Amino acid sequence: MQTERTPGRTALILSGGGARAAYQVGVLLAISRLLGRHAGNPFPILCGTSAGGINAAALAAGATDFGAAVRDLARAWLTLTPEQVYRATLPALFGRAAHWVASLLLGGLGRRNPRSFLDNRPLAGLLQRLIDFDGIARAIAAGELRALTITASGYSSGQSVSFFQGLPGLEGWQRVQRLGVRAEIRLPHLLASSAIPFVFPAARIHREYFGDGSVRQVAPISPAIHLGAERILVVGVAPQRQATPVREKVQDYPPLAQVAGHLLDSIFIDGLEADLERVTRINRTLGYLPQAERERLGLRPVAVLAITPSRPLERLVMPHRSTFPPGLRFLLGGLGAFRPQGSMLASYVLFHYQYARELIRLGYRDAMARRQDLLAFLSAS
Repeated sequence: MQTERTPGRTALILSGGGARAAYQVGVLLAISRLLGRHAGNPFPILCGTSAGGINAAALAAGATDFGAAVRDLARAWLTLTPEQVYRATLPALFGRAAHWVASLLLGGLGRRNPRSFLDNRPLAGLLQRLIDFDGIARAIAAGELRALTITASGYSSGQSVSFFQGLPGLEGWQRVQRLGVRAEIRLPHLLASSAIPFVFPAARIHREYFGDGSVRQVAPISPAIHLGAERILVVGVAPQRQATPVREKVQDYPPLAQVAGHLLDSIFIDGLEADLERVTRINRTLGYLPQAERERLGLRPVAVLAITPSRPLERLVMPHRSTFPPGLRFLLGGLGAFRPQGSMLASYVLFHYQYARELIRLGYRDAMARRQDLLAFLSAS
């Protein structure tokens, strides 16, 4: 494959987070405005996981016109409804709930055990309309894209697999329970990477079923580094936590929604925060070593900038509880998802344009508040 020019080494990492990934679109809109309407693709290396993987794939497919790709992605989020992501009719929801109850009562004696709480077949149609998968190869050929990675978790192997499509010279990698595999990114990779455990069904890729890529992803920044990134922008979906959080005295037992939200936070957020801390520590250590010693060890510093929400995203979900489909609203209410402690769960599954609009606005404001940092980062690319 011949390229018109050699793409750079700046990477964008978009983490998972279900409906919270709309926040990333606000950050991207701010970057597009800062760069100007006709700027080229500022992120030749795109790495995404779960819903962040969908955003990354849309950017990669339109990398030859970054501004237009961002606007198209924003338009998709701003017209999104739950029915475009999962079957939300009352018969569909209560039918699946009945399947779960029957399977539990019969001890799994039915012909087929439940696969997920929600049926995400509408999402497949949405992604086919939203993403021109052939555009990824065109962007690579045009020199606008070095690589795209989509990470998923293998349910049989237990491995975190980063599927990547990129320049011919790029090689895969293998570490403990995580590896990079060259592939032509298609719809199954996105469905697998965004298959939140228990919520959406796993997707089969070749011989194995894969689920949400945030599961067991202990080093989310690693794929970008393996693909040669020298500068990395990370867009998260949760505020940076204090080193010593305040512990409040509570009386009531946590509702199931709070427990589920805590579990989702550990899947989507903890790995990224730990990896950011790890990269910062390595960079600091390398600063004390002479260049010759760095080369002997095979280590190099990597500039990292992180943009995260200035406020918890679950606090924005409560005014939009009525936008949930009636059946799902009933089920979530039974789990306590509309109490202040349980709203975290609701924030991951509210795929509605009203909630997305608020997240996009917040992402845009947060990015513009870091305007000088972003301009310095992008100008050095």
